[in-house]
Amino acid sequence: MTSEELKMNVEKALEEIRPFLQSDGGDISLVSIDNDSSVKIKLEGACVGCSVNQMTLKSGVEMTIKKYAPQIEEVINVGS
Repeated sequence: MTSEELKMNVEKALEEIRPFLQSDGGDISLVSIDNDSSVKIKLEGACVGCSVNQMTLKSGVEMTIKKYAPQIEEVINVGS
């Protein structure tokens, strides 16, 4: 899988997640993909101060991204 394909797959995963975050007044954006294994995302809006955002990040976001791009090893939230 090329870096471009990987980015497209990660974006597809974020598109799947986004409606759930938006329904709670938040959003998510892709910041970067490093070494084709580490995804940096930014939680936005209501997600920034939300006490469950780490749980959301690990269970929902990381799991969904890995479904689309299995080679991803970690997802890091860089915005807060």
